[in-house]
Amino acid sequence: VQLQASGGGLVQPGGSLRLSCAASRSITSTFNPAVMAWYRQTPGKQREEVASITGSGVPYYVDFVKGRFTISRNNARKTIYLQMNNLKPEDTAVYYCNTITGQWPWGKGTLVTVSS
Repeated sequence: VQLQASGGGLVQPGGSLRLSCAASRSITSTFNPAVMAWYRQTPGKQREEVASITGSGVPYYVDFVKGRFTISRNNARKTIYLQMNNLKPEDTAVYYCNTITGQWPWGKGTLVTVSS
């Protein structure tokens, strides 16, 4: 199983980014029902959950991203997305995806830098 996150970059405060995370085809039978999540990590801190989404598309958000981030998924493409709007400097982190239990090997993540 491989999870490949992409879409990160440098953005000014208030800007937007859309992250994608594609799972390898080898998990065809397990991706669709899996509750998937986006996580982020900054140096010296533990990885924290940002948002999750059930296999049927019901989202959940932690308080600090509610109203700004939107998680979605395309089961046919085995991909989840994170639309991030109104980004803040404190959103700067490496973003990862995995199941809600961190079941699969962690990929390299994608770096999001919010700075003017």
